[in-house]
Amino acid sequence: MGAAARHREKLIGSAITLFRQKGYAATGLNEILAFSGAPKGSLYHYFPRGKEELGAEAVRQAGAVVSATLAQLRDSTTSAPQFIEAYCTMLGGWVEKSGYREGCPIATTLLETVPQSERIGAAGRAAFAEWTAIIASVHQRDGMAPEAARARAGLDLAAIEGALLLMRVQQSTAPLQNVARALSAL
Repeated sequence: MGAAARHREKLIGSAITLFRQKGYAATGLNEILAFSGAPKGSLYHYFPRGKEELGAEAVRQAGAVVSATLAQLRDSTTSAPQFIEAYCTMLGGWVEKSGYREGCPIATTLLETVPQSERIGAAGRAAFAEWTAIIASVHQRDGMAPEAARARAGLDLAAIEGALLLMRVQQSTAPLQNVARALSAL
């Protein structure tokens, strides 16, 4: 990867980190540039539409990382309860390690920008749809009908996302542990 391409990836990675930690609105472009170490001109070269375009790409890429993680967990587990437990354990450890400063890599950005930004909203809908499809495939593997598996995957995702918020507020992994147990028991 050339230096120019690395600048683009550093800008996106920095935006993902800062948006997740501080929020979209509280993160300025100069802060993203400083955090990334990329030259100022690279920002508008790669993202001529500015922060919104960078935000949409950050949501797309962060969503893709979660999708890859979910797919790997699907392939390394043998049942939906095992999958849910493994994912929640991983998430809980990650959030705890961050000192409860981080949660879902796209939720904060989406909460602050949707419905004002269709571009960021579309990236978020695509990410959540992909996550739901992967989780649904785990339930289908366990014998659940496709429509029921999609509905159940939506419930799983909503419960996990809610637990991530509660974890940050309560400064405890207990909400996610409780959700993992409850979802695994269903």
